[in-house]
Amino acid sequence: MMQQPPPGGVATPPSMAADQSQTQHYQQQQQSQTWMMMSQQQQQVAAAGSGEIRSLWIGDLQPWMDENYLMNIFAQTGEVVSAKVIRNKQTALPEGYGFIEFVSQAAAERVLQSYNGVPMPNSEQNFRLNWAALGYGDKRQEEGPDYTIFVGDLAGDVSDYLLQETFKAVYPSVKGAKVVTDRTTGRSKGYGFVRFGNETEQIRAMTEMNGIYCSTRAMRIGPAANKKPFTGQQYQKDTSQNTQGNPGENDPNNTTIFVGGLDPSVSEDQLKQIFSQLGEVVHVKIPANKNCGFVQYANRTSAEQALSVLNGTILGGRNVRLSWGRSPSSKQAQPDQAQWNGGYYGYAQGYEAYGYAPPPQDPSMYYGGYPGYGNYQQPGAYQQPQQVNVTL
Repeated sequence: MMQQPPPGGVATPPSMAADQSQTQHYQQQQQSQTWMMMSQQQQQVAAAGSGEIRSLWIGDLQPWMDENYLMNIFAQTGEVVSAKVIRNKQTALPEGYGFIEFVSQAAAERVLQSYNGVPMPNSEQNFRLNWAALGYGDKRQEEGPDYTIFVGDLAGDVSDYLLQETFKAVYPSVKGAKVVTDRTTGRSKGYGFVRFGNETEQIRAMTEMNGIYCSTRAMRIGPAANKKPFTGQQYQKDTSQNTQGNPGENDPNNTTIFVGGLDPSVSEDQLKQIFSQLGEVVHVKIPANKNCGFVQYANRTSAEQALSVLNGTILGGRNVRLSWGRSPSSKQAQPDQAQWNGGYYGYAQGYEAYGYAPPPQDPSMYYGGYPGYGNYQQPGAYQQPQQVNVTL
């Protein structure tokens, strides 16, 4: 005779009941541990302070590299809070970069130093990491003017964090620092920039910190272009105008930079003067009534540096927006009139059709990076700094 189940449920064999009990206990234990770990991380984040930069930018992500992949990589540090892969709003496809948030700036610094440039798991490429000036979940806030200095002769091991702390220990108004790196290798180019919130401290630093050691080398200090605040809304507006990309970006022989948002008062000579600080300029053209211009360099390296360093610089009272123009050598000959109207550089329509390619996936152009630093002498050819007034 079959035994009837007790009231209120179906009978469960003793062995199965024991297994389920153990499973439930294990799940509860895991959930408890997870909750405790998250709680500890949240407490650490709160203790770190809201003004601390705790997020790293990560680039060159393959389409299959999602948030779980990133979290699994950095979970072994015990200090990762969250990860986010940025996706296209229209297609939902990954954009090839993302952000990882850690419990503190010190934790992020350790990961940056340990992981950057080393091979990624299950991939043939290396980690490409840098600081994100704001975490991906943070809101961009209005800031006052930036007062910036150029710092040259940096040792190869100097990071953004080390450069920032070197100055912040002396000048409380320091907002941040940026060491310029090679986009391909991720290695330092030996120079960078420090932003101040106080002009008096900026001026003091230019004399007081010149020759002071950072890591193993004495720093050389020079002037750099000051910037007006560049808001997240401005950036979104700027980058949303052209989502098609620009063929000039992938042309290794292209040395032409498109300059958008140019004030009508800026002349070709003035434009050449500013851009020549980053290398030899062979040609400058400002089409009539287009509010833009084109600058062609003698080599690709100078053009790349100009794109990352001068984007956002104030010229004639406006923040200029830079992107790759189209290389003249990659375009069929155009009628003379088209050349003067910008067709020679691949922008033959009006200003609206000029568009400008989304900036390269570089942390200095995302989340409040430092894209607008301009006037400085090149490392290795440093002379007594002479301030060039970029605000024309």
